[in-house]
Amino acid sequence: MGKSYFTLRSGAAYQLFYSVAAMKNASALGMARRLLLLAGTGLIAAGCSGSTGSSAAPQTRITSPAASASAASPAPAAAATESPPPGDIPDTTVFVAYRPASDQYEVKVPEGWARTVTPGAVLFTDKLNSVTVTVIKAAAPTPASARATEVPQIRGSVRHFALAGISAVSRSAGTAVLIRYSAYSQPDPVTGKVYVNAVERYEFYQNGAEAIVTLSGPAGADNVDPWRKVTDSFRWLR
Repeated sequence: MGKSYFTLRSGAAYQLFYSVAAMKNASALGMARRLLLLAGTGLIAAGCSGSTGSSAAPQTRITSPAASASAASPAPAAAATESPPPGDIPDTTVFVAYRPASDQYEVKVPEGWARTVTPGAVLFTDKLNSVTVTVIKAAAPTPASARATEVPQIRGSVRHFALAGISAVSRSAGTAVLIRYSAYSQPDPVTGKVYVNAVERYEFYQNGAEAIVTLSGPAGADNVDPWRKVTDSFRWLR
């Protein structure tokens, strides 16, 4: 029995070779398809991730009512932070005598301050300082009457009233009742600033008349000597 040989040219051998090659090509094509599918999936995931990051909703800033109220209401300025503090009356200030039309009293005030006269009162102002003299008919004041009557009236007429003390003091015109307190100033018409004012109210009395000398300026200003000059200069003329 003779031997049989297959050659590449034989039909069976050629068919076998073609089948093997086709299987290899199909396997390679499947692998390529899977790689393309994986790559496409990665690109889609990256695109979704980028789209999610870029389309995130913008953050909303929430402001509490307390913060809004604090921003709306100006806080009092600290007078002592400036040098010299606002309202500090210079030591070189010249004081001049003032007498009302009634010639009832005399008082010395800083020269050049603006003056406003109203029935029974006069107001001197310069920047953040003021001196007011008011004359009314009243009984002789005492520290007790000041605490019982004047303090409640003052508290109701100013903002953030804080009593510092009530005492009887001696001046050139005699004994006076002194009420010391602090209160917020009116907002500055130009800057809008609000200061904490230190206020000294002196009550002088003679023959049924009470002269109220009120000195006001920013807390922290060194006005001890000027205020002493004003109150020591007050005197009754009749």
